[in-house]
Amino acid sequence: MSFIIYMALIIIIPLWAQSKVKSTYKKYSKVPTSSSMTGAEVARKILDDNGLYNVVVEEIRGHLTDHYDPRSKVIRLSSGIYHGRSTAGAAVAAHEVGHAIQDAQDYAFLRFRSALVPVASFGSNISIFLIIGGFLLNMMGLALVGIVFFSAAVLFQLITLPVEFDASNRAMAQLVSTGVIRNDEERKTKKVLNAAAMTYVAGALVALAELLRFIFMFTGMNEE
Repeated sequence: MSFIIYMALIIIIPLWAQSKVKSTYKKYSKVPTSSSMTGAEVARKILDDNGLYNVVVEEIRGHLTDHYDPRSKVIRLSSGIYHGRSTAGAAVAAHEVGHAIQDAQDYAFLRFRSALVPVASFGSNISIFLIIGGFLLNMMGLALVGIVFFSAAVLFQLITLPVEFDASNRAMAQLVSTGVIRNDEERKTKKVLNAAAMTYVAGALVALAELLRFIFMFTGMNEE
């Protein structure tokens, strides 16, 4: 039973989350907003309304490659979002602006996540090799170092959750207050934002499941 639960966490849930966000985006990318603004216009309006004139909005290649770069103070929107005039486009654009607002307001969880980036990146790249090498060579100290680095990567995933949910909450508030969407459009917009959030939840669950598996393996080998 535990093996089935584990496989569900690391395979089925992420696939479901990805399928959910793709299908939701596809559906609501065909539903225009009452304001008929492009994603780029939505982002620019919310930024300006919040006094963030220094943040630039740029187009980027790819599909759903949208993100906010806090170092360059740039919101990069994929072509479909940048030029699209849909509910999905407005939701995604506003979400990325939510991150820019977090940055401007020195949001604690965003700062913490940014500080974790170097060690989390290193941990996600090297920890598996340290853990597997430690287990194969019976070098428990090496495996423990790998688990510690992997824990940093998992912590990054967990800290990402409040950052993303807060950005979505800010996005909804801004879309309504700026008049980009009307009250009767809120439900559709929330569906887009919630579907995107599920990918982060799935990622955190997978990372946590992997960490627990490594910890159980480590403690089990030490008891032998």
